[in-house]
Amino acid sequence: MKRVFYIGRFQPYHNGHQAVLEEIAREADEIVIGIGSAQLSHELQNPFTAGERVLMLTRSLAGLGVPFYVIPIEDIRRNAIWASHVQSMTPPFQVVHSSNPLVLRLFAEAGVRVRSNSMHERDRLSGTEVRRRILADEPWQPLVPPAVVEVIAEIDGVERLREIARSD
Repeated sequence: MKRVFYIGRFQPYHNGHQAVLEEIAREADEIVIGIGSAQLSHELQNPFTAGERVLMLTRSLAGLGVPFYVIPIEDIRRNAIWASHVQSMTPPFQVVHSSNPLVLRLFAEAGVRVRSNSMHERDRLSGTEVRRRILADEPWQPLVPPAVVEVIAEIDGVERLREIARSD
């Protein structure tokens, strides 16, 4: 069995993440998805809670075709032991997929096989761009799966982000 690990902040989950996970699903028997910085929310760069991000992922990946597990992972701010921290919070996995050089390095040093993923349309598909468009009242919905649009509406996420962005 090949179980693969993939981690992101998913603030919010977008079509670039979806493309990478669909690619991983073609070669994996199971996928473990880590929600990084799980303790952060209600901030400009991290507006959504770990639970809200779990909803975004599980609803968007309902038709993925392979079993997946979504695990919130809090930051520990100690890179030398971060990979073992992640491994203590997740089911065992054999391969880590990421485009983040630090993630790849830390897992390689921990003896885990790593694979670098290309980022899909990175200039357009990023959480930063989605949040920017929400704040600028520009179309952001085409950048995320329909399930994410639904979750953001359900939690009043657009208004939350706008309130967070206001100055006093």
